[in-house]
Order: sequence, then C-alpha cells, then structure tokens
Amino acid sequence: MKLQTLALLNAERAARRAVVVVTDVASGEQRLVKAAEIASDPLHAALAKQLRMGKSAMIEADGHRLFLNVHAPTARLVIIGAVHISQALAPMARALDYDVTVIDPRTAFASPERFPDVPLIAEWPEVALPPLNVDAYTAFVAVTHDPKIDDPALLHAFERACFYIGALGSRKTHAKRGERLKAMGASDADIARIRAPIGLNIGAVSPSEIAVSIMAEITATLRMPKDLTA
Repeated sequence: MKLQTLALLNAERAARRAVVVVTDVASGEQRLVKAAEIASDPLHAALAKQLRMGKSAMIEADGHRLFLNVHAPTARLVIIGAVHISQALAPMARALDYDVTVIDPRTAFASPERFPDVPLIAEWPEVALPPLNVDAYTAFVAVTHDPKIDDPALLHAFERACFYIGALGSRKTHAKRGERLKAMGASDADIARIRAPIGLNIGAVSPSEIAVSIMAEITATLRMPKDLTA
C-alpha cells in the first residue's frame, strides 16, 4: 500500500468514517473509496453490498479480479437507562461486537453488580453524552421511561447522525413524548427518527424478549439501510 493511501485510510478510520480499499489482484493497483463517494463509484453496487455487510470480499468486474477491503468503524450502542431490559440488551449487543455504554444517573441502577464488564456512566445525559462523540455508527436506545433522563438524551441524539434511535413506550406515551420534545425545540423530522414503540413487533413481553426485538431492529437498520452512503 502506498504511503499516501495509508495516510488517507488512517485519517478516515480515526474519524470513524467507513472506507473501502479496492485492489486489483493482478496488477496490485489500489484506490481508496470513501463512504460518501460510493454512490458515484462504478462499483457502487458491490461496494454498497460489502459495506452493508461489513465484510471484505473478492469480486469480478470488467474482467478484473478485485479485492474489496472494507474498513468500517466498530458499531456502538449507547443505552440510556440501567433497567432490566438493558441488563439483557447489553450482553447481547456485546456478543454481536458492539461497543456498549450504559448511562443512568441513578447509581442504584447503574452498578457494576447489575452490569458486569459493561462501561457505566452514572451521570445525567447532558454530562455523560458529549464526551462519547455519538456518530453515524452509533445505535441510541432510551429505556428509562423517565422524561427527565430520556428526553435530554434524545435531544442529544437528534444532533448526531445515529443510524438508529429508539425509545421505550406505547404509542400514547410516544405521542406525549413528541409533544414534550417539540416544546424543547425538536422538529417533526427529529421525532420521526425515533423508533417507538421500540423493537420489531415479535410479541415480546419479558425484558429479555424486548431486548431481542430491539437488537433485531438495530441489526436490520444497520444491515439494510435505505441509503448506505448518507
């Protein structure tokens, strides 16, 4: 790999932006394709597919064997609320290689005993979230059912390009949430980004089942986005 290509690759990775390095197997010629450039690239379909899957692959194009080396940031999951659902959701997400952080100012809930080996921040969202640099490879879940905690967290998520934002609550609860968030400056477009009721509709009842439905919805959103290069 040429030094210039390596430098560009490292810069994109440091900024948590996806990139694909395309190598002609026969000639060794390489080029770097940034995520924002995929839509206009001749290999758009193949690049988009591999980026969606997060996997490198060998392809054939115009008589050439090309290796697509995908460099995608590790997906993150920020959970607002150290509740029972979170106790099931956090290890499930970690098993899927997400970097997980749980935030809850209530220290009785956000304890190492309840969340072994999971990073915990026992602070209010206004304090805890800014240092995390929530970005386009972050899934954001609010499950405290407490507006004092969930609402400010959601407002923060609106300012970021999170690929998933979900919040616990019925349609009636969500409607009231929307009214509160609008009063706090959120737009209709912001509120429309919230998946609520959270999770896929699989008839989930228990905290563990709800966690499964949430993780399934997050996975579907990550792997099957409407626009992979947005």
